[in-house]
Amino acid sequence: MLPYLALSLAMLLWASSFIALKYVFSVFDPMVVLFARMVIATLCLLPLMLRPGVRRRYQQGDWKWLAALALAEPCLYFLLEARALVYTSASQAGVITATLPLLTSLGALLFLKERLGRTVWLGIAVSFAGVLWLTLTGEQSADAPNPLLGNALEFLAMVCATGYILIAKKLSVRYSALVITAAQTVLGMLWFGALLFTPWVTLPQTLPLWPSLWVLYLGAGITLGAYGLYTWSVSRVPVVMAGAFVNLIPVFTVLLAWIILGETLSAQQQLACLLVFGGVLISQRKPGASAQTTQA
Repeated sequence: MLPYLALSLAMLLWASSFIALKYVFSVFDPMVVLFARMVIATLCLLPLMLRPGVRRRYQQGDWKWLAALALAEPCLYFLLEARALVYTSASQAGVITATLPLLTSLGALLFLKERLGRTVWLGIAVSFAGVLWLTLTGEQSADAPNPLLGNALEFLAMVCATGYILIAKKLSVRYSALVITAAQTVLGMLWFGALLFTPWVTLPQTLPLWPSLWVLYLGAGITLGAYGLYTWSVSRVPVVMAGAFVNLIPVFTVLLAWIILGETLSAQQQLACLLVFGGVLISQRKPGASAQTTQA
C-alpha cells in the first residue's frame, strides 16, 4: 500500500501548490518564485545525495533523457503553469489536471506500445469536451482575467507533464527517485536562474514574511516532497495506474481554493467539471488499456 499512500499524499501536495502559487504570484514575479523554489529544493537534496548507496547506474546517452526530463518538468511545465495562473483561477487550472491520466494513456500508446480499449478512447473524447466547455464558459474576474488563455496554457503544461511521466518511468530502472528529482531541481535552478536576467522579470525589493514562507513550502514541501513521492511511486506501479491518481488533484484543488481563496465555479463550469471527471471515470471503467497495463 505504500506506493498508493505516497501517490495520494503527492496529489494533495500538488493540489496545494495551485493555492500557494496563486497567492505568491500576486506578491513576487513568477520567475523569481520558480527560481527560489528550485534553489530551496536543491539545497534540501544535496545532503541526501551524499549518502552512500543511492542508485545511479549511468548508461551512455542518459544525459539526453535526463535533460529532456528536466526540460519537460520543471522547466517548460512550471513556465506554462506560472503564466496560466496569472490568467485563470486556481480551481479551473486544477480541473485541467484531470486530463493528465488520459494524456498519459495516449503517451503510453505512442511510446510504450500499450494498447488502449474503446472505453479509454471514449473517456478521452468526453474529458476533452469537458475541458473545452470549461475553457469557453470561463468568465473574466479578478482571479481569472483571461481564462481562455490560462486554461490553454495549463493544458500545454499537462502535455509537458505527460512527457515527464514517461521519461521518469524509463529512467527509474537505473536511477533512484532521489537522483531523478535532484536532476530536475538542479537543471530547473539553472533554467529559471538564467531567466532572471531577462528584462521583463521584476526582482523583489522586500521579502514579506508569509509570502516568503509559502515559497519555502513550495521548494521544500512541493518540489522535494511531491516529486520525490511521485517518482518513487511510479517506479513501483504501472504508468497508467499512477497517472490515474492525478484525478485527485482537481478535487483537492477545488476544495482548497474554496476554503482558502474563496473561489467558486459557475453552474456551467461545475457541469463542465463533471464532464471532465466523467470522461476520466469512463476511461478507467473496463479492462481495456488500464487492466492490460496493470497485468504487464
